[in-house]
Amino acid sequence: MQCKIAARTVLLFGALTLVVGAAPTAGADNLKTITAGSLLVGSDQVYPPYDYVEDGVTKGFDAEVLAAIAPRLGVKVQFMDTRFANLIPGLQASRFDVIASAMYLTPARAKVVDYVAVAKTGGSLMVRAEDNFEPKKPEELCGKRVANLKGAAWVPELEKVSQSKCGSNPIDVKEFATSAEAAQALLSRGADVVFDDSGVSNAAVVASSGRLKITSTEILFPVVMGFAVKKGNDELLTRLQAAFAPLKSSDEYKAILAKYNLALPTDAEVSAALTESE
Repeated sequence: MQCKIAARTVLLFGALTLVVGAAPTAGADNLKTITAGSLLVGSDQVYPPYDYVEDGVTKGFDAEVLAAIAPRLGVKVQFMDTRFANLIPGLQASRFDVIASAMYLTPARAKVVDYVAVAKTGGSLMVRAEDNFEPKKPEELCGKRVANLKGAAWVPELEKVSQSKCGSNPIDVKEFATSAEAAQALLSRGADVVFDDSGVSNAAVVASSGRLKITSTEILFPVVMGFAVKKGNDELLTRLQAAFAPLKSSDEYKAILAKYNLALPTDAEVSAALTESE
């Protein structure tokens, strides 16, 4: 998928609506949501290819999955464009029912949200195309300015690497509100490398017209992504799980995963993602 990486100016909780379901499924119980008949979804929509806006319509991986699930829930979907760092606070404040924004499963987040795991991905390292510095692993980032998405799950992982491997030459972790801003910092030489999701990095390379390149050769810090529901909202969690269960083994879902170069996580991988490391 080719899409522009330039940042868009948006209101913090500005709403963009996308209808992805038909009329409620016959015989389906009414699902209790913040707005009757609608599923309000928090999503950082400057994060292609997972979540972005094109011609006024929300598109990307999360939108496609919700388009397949919504008819099973008997609801319409309304996306609430929200910066990533504000998604969990927004969910806790009941501004929306669900987070669908390429959110990685972590033990810390699992203390305040419940997940429906939908895919597996990982990180990549990206530099300017003309650079001789071509890091393959996080251990090579000591002393470098590393741009990241604010609140990303791998930020604490990079800090662990810095503490254990870099000594007096630590990794300078820089966080940005959007992936587009992180990529722009790299292009303007405000950073030496970007650490971002592999799918996002691929989209950024395409959009850069040859100015950026990915240097890592394997997925770094493999992670599981999922939709997040507020702790205690057991009805919605159960309904989402029931709607997703038959979809995930279908040819339709296999095609969606293949389109975004993703995989379906195993139960063991989901469990591991939610387990505190020693």
